[in-house]
This record gives sequence, structure tokens and C-alpha cells, in this order.
Amino acid sequence: MEKVYGYINSIETMGLVDGPGIRFVVFLQGCELRCLYCHNVETWDKLTKSFKITPKTLLKKILKYKNYYGAEGGVTFSGGEPLLQPKFLLECLKLCKQNNINTALDTAGVGVGYYDEILKYVDLVILDIKATEEQLYKKITGKSMKKFNNFLKAVQKNNNDLWLRQVIVPNLNDSKENVIKLKEYAKKIKNVKKIELLPYKTMGVYKYKILNIPYRLEGVQEMSEQKIEELSKFLI
Repeated sequence: MEKVYGYINSIETMGLVDGPGIRFVVFLQGCELRCLYCHNVETWDKLTKSFKITPKTLLKKILKYKNYYGAEGGVTFSGGEPLLQPKFLLECLKLCKQNNINTALDTAGVGVGYYDEILKYVDLVILDIKATEEQLYKKITGKSMKKFNNFLKAVQKNNNDLWLRQVIVPNLNDSKENVIKLKEYAKKIKNVKKIELLPYKTMGVYKYKILNIPYRLEGVQEMSEQKIEELSKFLI
């Protein structure tokens, strides 16, 4: 039997913003998208700054913190893009469910398949909606929406609970019209439990300088929490 390994960038043992309750957050390495505002640029390449681990070894780490999860908390698989390591992700999810641990998948929905099998073991999908239209999506990510759309279809088919999140960037998508488009888009998705607007932050800009990668939003100011609150009213 083939031994499965995963490539992990980092682990957060007490995450509070990566799903309900207290979460053990696993940041998997590798991502196909090249988002303008990405603050985890170090996760782009699969083998850069990562460590190799088996699902069972990871489970041992997860179980050490199980007492902290409570009724709502659990494990969140994030990235990078966790769907790019489907075999490893699937084995980890299965082990979590065997141990009665709540599972969340924080994803941009751009993977390599196996979605139906993976989603059987996911309690919550936290889906990053880069944009609702092809032109803006490509401008932000450098890719088409085809893979994203395929994943969203799988989530609908499996009827997973779904949170939608969108990063709001000044002069890119910070208009009332964009937020209303997001709301109308969400209405067509049957299992949405929450929509969140996330303010653009510059906390990851220093990583680009370290890795000698040009930062394409140089000079763009952070999005204010006040503006996010104002825009969020249009989601109601």
C-alpha cells in the first residue's frame, strides 16, 4: 500500500478565525493561484519552506489539543491550497472523523479533483470567493474560474455547510455594486450559512521582499474596518 505524505507550511494550535470555536489549523503547502493580495506567498511552491508528514503523525499532534476544541471547535485544513494534496487531505479527514473531530476546509476551490470523496468527511467548507465574474477573477488570481466552478458544484452536490469569504481591496472591489453582486451570487447557492467581507491587509508584504517577488499592490492602503462594516450592510 502506498504511503501517503503531506507537505505542510505551518500549524496553528489555537486558531480563532478559521471556523467555529477553537481550531487546530493546518496550512498545507502549494497553490496554483497568484492572487494580487496574497499574504501567504511562501506557500505558493509545494516544496518551499515545508515539512513532510504522514496523516497518522499529524493526527497525533491534533489529538493533543482535542480537549480545547469543545462542542464547536476542531481542525481546519487551510493553505496554500489544501485541495492540491488530495490523498493526504482525504486520509487526514478520515482520521479526524474516526476520532469524532469536527473538520473544516478553508479553500479557494482550485484543486485537482477527488472532491466528492473529500467532501464526505468535511463538516464545513470556508470558500474564498475571489470574484463572481470571470474578468475580475482572472485579474485577481491569474486563472479562469473553471476549477473554482467545478469545486462549487461538488459542494452543492454534497450539501456541505458553506461560509463564503471575500477579501475587499481599495479601488479593486470595494464598491456597493460588487457587494450586491456577491449577495445575488450567494442567493443561488443553497447551503450558504454565512458571508464575510475581509479587509485587505498589508501584513504579508515583507514576505515578497524576502523572496524577491514583485508586490503588485504596492502603495495600496489597508481597507478600514469601518468601510467593511458599511459594505457588510448591503449583504443583509
